Amino acid sequence: MVTTTGDGEPLPISIEDTDVAQLEAAVGVLRALDYRQGGGFCRDAVRVVKTASLLLHWGTVPDPLRARLSTVLADVHNLLGWTEFDIGHDEPARRRFERALEIAAEAGNGSLVANIRYRLGRVHLHRHDVTGALAEFARGRAAARRSGSRRALAILAANEAWAFAMGGDERAALARLAEAEAAFATADSWPEPRPWEAFFREPDMAAMRGTVLTELATAVAARYSGEAITQLTAAAGQYRADMARSRSLTLIMLAQNHAVRGDFDEATRIGAEAVDLAGQVGSVRPKDRLAPLERLLTRHRRDAATQGLAERIGRYRAEPLP
Repeated sequence: MVTTTGDGEPLPISIEDTDVAQLEAAVGVLRALDYRQGGGFCRDAVRVVKTASLLLHWGTVPDPLRARLSTVLADVHNLLGWTEFDIGHDEPARRRFERALEIAAEAGNGSLVANIRYRLGRVHLHRHDVTGALAEFARGRAAARRSGSRRALAILAANEAWAFAMGGDERAALARLAEAEAAFATADSWPEPRPWEAFFREPDMAAMRGTVLTELATAVAARYSGEAITQLTAAAGQYRADMARSRSLTLIMLAQNHAVRGDFDEATRIGAEAVDLAGQVGSVRPKDRLAPLERLLTRHRRDAATQGLAERIGRYRAEPLP
């Protein structure tokens, strides 16, 4: 038996497992697209929000499926928040994340709440708001502890290390990084990851080590750049073709560390590769992350190739997203 939505689309009265499974699969496809090409390519997620909302509000949802369907709706709002952030729309991103938090809490999904808090923290971190980032990460840790998700706790500890490093708190940054590494060392015993946290694997842990050390090299002491190069090189080598955004961001930091050490030939070579890759991604984050590298290259005026890359970065950062 069916009814119709306001748009005339048929809607089943009784929601079944297959209906929810199809929505979960659709979110998975969109998440993979975000990883591969960036948030600018994931606008179809709005359709999943509409469908899940209609099923929840107009369909007859058996109790065992209601929390699962609510989780799908919260998860796609979470994904939409991330894609809005990825294309530079911070306020729409925050609104999506806040809605995702409401629905995830209603569903009783603490693991998803922790992930949303992590993503809200990343919005603050990208804008260099260390205080705001740490507040969100702390809320996320509390949710992760309640849910028992060791993966979520590792993700949050690593990102807290990043925030402390950005703020110049060397001791706290290294302590949180050690905590994340100790947790990640037990990853083989963790249960299968939930879809929203499945991205965090060995390449991402290596990238986070490199990121924290890059921030310390910038804010505290240049000596951290050597180990940052080791970690970022390892991470970049492990990222697959379907993780173009992550690889581009990693290469940008790798080039930055080479520049900090005065190796402008390597900084220019890796930086050019990073810009090539970033140009294929619908994300403003590579554009913003290139700013420190651009400044370092611009100050190095003796080399035509280096100056050429600095000018190319300037043009790329001024271009609209694809």
